[in-house]
Amino acid sequence: MAEVRSNLNYAASHEWVELKDGIATVGISDYAQEALGDVVFVELPEMDQQFQAGDEIAVIESVKAASDIYAPVAGIVVAVNEVLEAEPEAVNSAPYEAGWIFKLSLSEPEAEQNLLTAEQYAALCESQDH
Repeated sequence: MAEVRSNLNYAASHEWVELKDGIATVGISDYAQEALGDVVFVELPEMDQQFQAGDEIAVIESVKAASDIYAPVAGIVVAVNEVLEAEPEAVNSAPYEAGWIFKLSLSEPEAEQNLLTAEQYAALCESQDH
């Protein structure tokens, strides 16, 4: 069973979000990285770009396929994880730590309302496994 962390929020498209002081740190969930397989490349978003929730923001390529990563909340890119350019496998080995992908400065203070709780996300993953 994939790890779902209770201190995070999630998007139905399998991104995790940590909201802190108006900044959303985003990566892909343990469930998503398991489904992708070995990650070989991460295309990071450009700094200072504005995104709406649901916009394509990054791309992850694995040995199986390329997958779009979506902005789970609206905001402006304020940081990208440049470590992933040299070590994309961090997405697999530590999806909730070293494998974070980007950070957004929130455009909408109530962004959390449109995200799933850990319990809701775990139920979603379980339903997709059956």
